[in-house]
Amino acid sequence: MARSRAHDFEAKQRAILRAAAAVFAEAGMDKASMAQIAGRADVSKALLYHYYPGKDALIFDIIRTHLSELNAAIAAAENATLPPRDQLRALVHAVLEQYRDADDYHMVQLNGTRTLSDTQRQEIVALERAIVRRFATVIRAIHPDIDQGRPILTAVTMSLFGMMNWAYMWFRDGGPVSRADYADLATDIFLGGFERLH
Repeated sequence: MARSRAHDFEAKQRAILRAAAAVFAEAGMDKASMAQIAGRADVSKALLYHYYPGKDALIFDIIRTHLSELNAAIAAAENATLPPRDQLRALVHAVLEQYRDADDYHMVQLNGTRTLSDTQRQEIVALERAIVRRFATVIRAIHPDIDQGRPILTAVTMSLFGMMNWAYMWFRDGGPVSRADYADLATDIFLGGFERLH
């Protein structure tokens, strides 16, 4: 008979993922150990191995969870009744809010994808592409002729992601610019340059 899940399985799994992301962000993918992760999560190594057979499985689940939740947050922010510029602003706000307290997850995504198997990498790439498509659809609605003459939609979309994804390097909650302020600032900078595209 299959063993049933404990009532707090998902809460413990989430705590393990948070702890593992912190250890990977601090020590690096290669130097981090399962013992360090178990210690940070305040669980036994045996329990950690019950959830994840090794570091590779942890890295994959951290990235998959981070991107799946990001994609869901963006989907929840989509509102086709808004003008396209307002739709874009809502998506930028959703991303930057989802990034709150997620710096460790973000660092694992940036540095850990190379350690994944081909199958795992394909799943992560599919999630990343789904997220980018959500933005590209709105950007095309703002500028329907964006790819006339030369295909630049992807380059333009990824430029906006550059402003959002690298904010973790310098942005600090409680600083002179709030998270919502930066979401508006990034959107305004993007739209200001975007409207000058030919």
